[in-house]
Parts: sequence; structure tokens; C-alpha cells
Amino acid sequence: MADAVGGITGRKGHMKPDLLIVGTGALATLFAARLSAVGVDVTMLGSWQAGLAALRKTGAYLEGGESQWVRAIDNSADCQRAKLALVLVKSWQTERIAAQLRDCLAADGLAVTLQNGLGNDSILSNVLGQLRVGRGVTTIGATLLAPGVVRSGGEGVITLEAQVHLTELEAMLRSAKFELSVVEDVEPEVWGKLIVNAAINPLTAILRVKNGELLNNLSARALMGQLAHEAAQVAGAHAVLLPILDPEQAVEEVARRTASNISSMLQDVLRGTPTEVDAINGAIVRMGERVGVAVPVNRTLWSLVKALPVRGKI
Repeated sequence: MADAVGGITGRKGHMKPDLLIVGTGALATLFAARLSAVGVDVTMLGSWQAGLAALRKTGAYLEGGESQWVRAIDNSADCQRAKLALVLVKSWQTERIAAQLRDCLAADGLAVTLQNGLGNDSILSNVLGQLRVGRGVTTIGATLLAPGVVRSGGEGVITLEAQVHLTELEAMLRSAKFELSVVEDVEPEVWGKLIVNAAINPLTAILRVKNGELLNNLSARALMGQLAHEAAQVAGAHAVLLPILDPEQAVEEVARRTASNISSMLQDVLRGTPTEVDAINGAIVRMGERVGVAVPVNRTLWSLVKALPVRGKI
């Protein structure tokens, strides 16, 4: 039963969590706030101490709503036998998280990744086993305003790959009014998002601009199109049937629709934290090499992002 404790909408006491959210960043906080608001008992597992402290003190707050009670932990021993986990950490954290989930996920539990880039599901499967890992992708955007405080970047879709243990997670997400799609093979959607991220994110990180500014600069717009074109060629060489007909037009449409958004890669650079460029443009380079597809623009942007000084202003 819900009550108000210190301004947080939540519950007293604690039962075994309905859902373990791995991460304390923007998307993790957004999912935690929306799911807790509809009665899901959420535990958040993270390593960012400022985020954990804020979540414990004031809950997960989605701008425009109320702070929601969550349980915030940094020790996998505190979430043993978890049945459902939603993995929302940065791609470079996946190996560490896989080891933590090995300790706390139930033998018949399921960890579902909605992370950016390629390869996260493989890293998780190598540690947890393929049957305990679910794949998904989301186009939902979010900006972390402060530890435990998030602003929505607009509605998006969550696409999950069909899996026998997904029923409970599907019900949770639908109850929180997320737009949800379940498909037999999520690979095309993963590549569709990868192409968009590869075209927009590194350019915004290098130029220190919001997404829409890429459309106002002819050189940036041309580079965005070249990045998308190369990534689509790699997808085609791997026999991926993309969900978008014209990659260049698709990325421009996303940049226009999210014009005021600060990309996750730019947020990382401005915070001084590692980016996901290795799992995005770096992954395209590696996948291109496997099939002999040259991707010089993606290779260059990959190197430039990795060479960036990590702090600056928009």
C-alpha cells in the first residue's frame, strides 16, 4: 500500500523485488520512476554513489511527476534470486554487470538488455547463459538533470525479442503505459537504432551541439548521411533486413524529431565519463572488417570521439 515518506511516494518495508533495474543513469531512473508509480517494487543496482545516495534520500524523480520510492543498492548480495532484471547501464559496464548478475539472478531468472550498441547480449550470455538473457531495444530518450532526477526526451518504443519468461515484464511495462512491441527477431531493430546512434551521437559529441543542429550545418548533415550509409552497408553485408528503407532520410528525421535533445554520447562527454562509441561506431568498424566493407567515416569518427577532451559546454 502506498504512503508518503519524506516526500517520496512509496512503500514501507521490503519484499523480494518485482524488478531489478541495473543502472542509476538517465534511462534507469526514468524506467524506475514510471514503473514504481504504477506499483512495481523496483530495486536499482548501481555503482555511482552520488546517484545511489540521491535515490535513497528522495527517490526516482521524473520531471513533471512525483518522486517515487525505489530501493537503491550497490552490492549484488542484496538482490539474490532476482527473477527479472532490466539492464540499462552503459555498454562499457556490461562485463562488470554480468558478473554481478551471476551472483544475484535466480537460476530461472531473466536479464533483459535495452542497451545501446552491439554485443551486450553476447557478453551477458557468456556469463549467465543464453536462456537467462533477453534482447530488446528502445527509442526512448532521457536526460539526467541531477542524481536521481531525469527529464524525458519524448515518447519512444520498446521492442523486445519474444522469450518464454517475458510475460511478467511485458505486463509491468504496459501498466506503466510504455509503447511496447514484441517480435520474433529483434536484430533488425537493434541495427536500425545502431545506424541512428552512429550517425547522430559522435557528431553531436564532437561538435558539442544538440541533435537538431546537425541539420543546420551542411557539412555536419553530409557527414551524418555518410555515417548512416556506411552502417547500412555493413548491415546489408550481414544479411540484416533493416526496418528503415532510406537510412540517410531516417537519421535526419530522428534528428529533426529530437532536435532539442542532448545525445547520450554528448551527455557522457560533458560529464567526463566514458562514451559508448566502441559499441556503436567501433562495432560498425569491426563488423565491416569481418565482411570486407570499408567504413572510413565511421572509423574516423570513432577515433575522434576517443580522442576528445571529456569536458566542455554546449
